[in-house]
Amino acid sequence: MVAAVVYRTNLFGIARMPEFATVLKEEIRRLARKEIRAQTQTTRRAATQHRREIAQLKRLIQQQAKKINLLESLDRKKMATARSEVEVPEGARFSARSVRAQRKRLQLSAQQFAKLLGVSMQTVYSWEQGRARPRQSQLAALVAVRSLGRRQAKQRLAAIES
Repeated sequence: MVAAVVYRTNLFGIARMPEFATVLKEEIRRLARKEIRAQTQTTRRAATQHRREIAQLKRLIQQQAKKINLLESLDRKKMATARSEVEVPEGARFSARSVRAQRKRLQLSAQQFAKLLGVSMQTVYSWEQGRARPRQSQLAALVAVRSLGRRQAKQRLAAIES
């Protein structure tokens, strides 16, 4: 499409020929705008598609995170019920000295020992100092840990932490 030619008049009202360069520049500008629109339109479409895909992936990640949290909570509940089902053998006793000796024998920190038993680190310290006594379920966990070796304790810790 060729741009419309506009004739300009001089002071006396006589039409003069337009300048060829001006008409050529206007046509070049028009074609350049058209080409830029075509180029940017494909880029815009691609960007829109990418945004859709990103939003879809974010939704998928959120769904996966919810599933992971659900499975972790179910696993924690399962571990807690497994601990509570353990019965304390008859004649099992508690001694503050034995808790500390057990922890030292396994070469575990109070925090690691607490994770292994399913209690807080402060609870382990209280037991070791004789300020508190374990509940029945906690005593069962203490008795169960007595039969563990260092390697087994480390393996259980790794399983609990992961």
